[in-house]
Amino acid sequence: MSPKSEVLHGASLLTDADVYLFKEGNHFKLYDKLGAHPLTVDGRDGTQFAVWAPNAERVSVIGDFNGWDAARHPLAARWDGSGIWEGFIPGPGKGALYKYAIASKVRGAPRSEKADPLGFYSEAPPRSASVVWDLDYRWCDAEWMAGRTKANALGSPMSIYEVHIGSWRRVPEEGNRSLTYREMAPLLAEYVREMGFTHVEIMPIMEHPFYGSWGYQTIGYFAPTSRYGTPQDFMYLVDMLHHYGIGVILDWVPSHFATDGHGLGQFDGTSLYEHQDPRKGFHPDWKSAIFNYGRNEVRDFLISSAMFWLDRYHADGLRIDAVASMIYLDYSRKAGEWIPNRYGGRENLEALSLIRRLNEVAYGAFPGIQTTAEESTAWPMVTRPVSLGGLGFGLKWKMGWMHDMLAYFSKDPLFRKFSHKDLTFSMWYAYTENFVLPLSHDEVVHGKGSLVGKMPGLEMEKYANLKALYGYMFTHPGKKLLFMGCEFAQWKEWTHEESLEWNALDHQTHRDVQRWVKDLNDLYRREPALHELDVEPAGFEWVDFNDVDHSVVSYLRKGRSTPDLILVVCNFTPVSHGDYRVGVPAGGPWKEILNSDAKDYGGHGLGNLGAVEAVAEPRHGRSHSLRLTLPPLGVLVFKREM
Repeated sequence: MSPKSEVLHGASLLTDADVYLFKEGNHFKLYDKLGAHPLTVDGRDGTQFAVWAPNAERVSVIGDFNGWDAARHPLAARWDGSGIWEGFIPGPGKGALYKYAIASKVRGAPRSEKADPLGFYSEAPPRSASVVWDLDYRWCDAEWMAGRTKANALGSPMSIYEVHIGSWRRVPEEGNRSLTYREMAPLLAEYVREMGFTHVEIMPIMEHPFYGSWGYQTIGYFAPTSRYGTPQDFMYLVDMLHHYGIGVILDWVPSHFATDGHGLGQFDGTSLYEHQDPRKGFHPDWKSAIFNYGRNEVRDFLISSAMFWLDRYHADGLRIDAVASMIYLDYSRKAGEWIPNRYGGRENLEALSLIRRLNEVAYGAFPGIQTTAEESTAWPMVTRPVSLGGLGFGLKWKMGWMHDMLAYFSKDPLFRKFSHKDLTFSMWYAYTENFVLPLSHDEVVHGKGSLVGKMPGLEMEKYANLKALYGYMFTHPGKKLLFMGCEFAQWKEWTHEESLEWNALDHQTHRDVQRWVKDLNDLYRREPALHELDVEPAGFEWVDFNDVDHSVVSYLRKGRSTPDLILVVCNFTPVSHGDYRVGVPAGGPWKEILNSDAKDYGGHGLGNLGAVEAVAEPRHGRSHSLRLTLPPLGVLVFKREM
């Protein structure tokens, strides 16, 4: 055996304390210990490898440095019963391709070749080897990191731009390729800042074999996809966004994982990461594997992954996908297709324990971040502290609001009065959780059409309806999320294989919608009444939600300071109303600070000449009232002048 073929087994990054915590389920920085780490040992450069495979008979490292020969670099099993195999291989360093060749103890189990579960970088799919890599990077975001607690606070404005990296913008001159991370960084940062969004949410960037899964079928839980560049290139993108004062939220998928042969499934010939019983370990909707949340080492793996992106990539938050599928044992299953918990219930106690522990650990280590649950049921206290019995998330997507709004706005305005409750129902539970109002990618794909395409009426009415929806969204309590392309009313349904329809902005109508969204963002950020008490009942008060026949609603938004008072009046029919009376709590002038029907936004220009004087005529239980002109399909925003 040549010197380059030897494995040194004396070196290890693992201490006895590491192993103890690993077995106990309390090691949340596995990325520092397992995987492949370039090192120098006894004056020799090489790579330390370590992988968890407790049911393996033999584990070897194969790669381009040894001809993919499983006989040349066998790892040694640790003596402590941890199930970890490790060894230092002189020679291979940064850039070396590798996998683990695993022979199982299980009779009849085939020898497998697996990518590194803790690998930092991978070959670009469809190739599937891991790549030895380091995470060295000189961050330039110290100012952002020091102040991000305020940017992420529940009382601060959060307007989130949801992005799919591969299809935001492409290069048609070069075969319609996607932008690289570095190419995208200044373009995305400048655009998001110009549009007034406060955060970017990136759909799963973790390595995934099937591009059409948009990243939701993850394999590389510690590797940004190599489709767009290196780990350092992705760090550069995050760094650039921070430089522009924009927070970065990453989609993260602990609910299931892809079953491709080089991935986590049957890793050592057994159901190591997934639950062995398919009634708990196989997802019927996505044909993927479900993690065994009750296994300590799997809990370590998942929480370490979450911590990794917060730690090494400076993420400002994680949006946790498909939480409902984790916490219900009968999710998308018929009777007899699921196993009750030990109390006979449908709650997944192990998943709930994992979620609570994850949030405790994440907020404990990084108090300036936010975790957000995509949870589609009425599970209580999702955004309440673990110490009070909650799940510990900071925010929750308000899925009911999204579905109600799209159902309401897709109706012909003539019939909206019969669905008025869809418009107002969300306020009945608005403060049960800390909500994000999402208009996400799920609503503009798979035959659902674009948002503007859902709107009723002739072309100009469609735009007016969409602007009214956005106006209601940005003045309604809750943080905001809008999927890319929706901000300029893209006509085409989103497809991950194409760029956004940027050429739509050659047309004034699309520029008008884009300007409306920009001005809504500016107003939302500028006015404390629209964000300061977003999650507190004191921040909202209906003026009138009973004008069903006219499909008009009016409400007040309040800040902590008495002068911070905003009135919003929405007319969701294409009929204008003159001399429409709305009650207000004080006299004096009320300035019209935003009007969706203004000519600047492609409207008719109907409004109230910039301001209205409140007269001492009681209405809606208030001492004064305004006589307003309500434009068709219009949203009006007023601020009391002091």
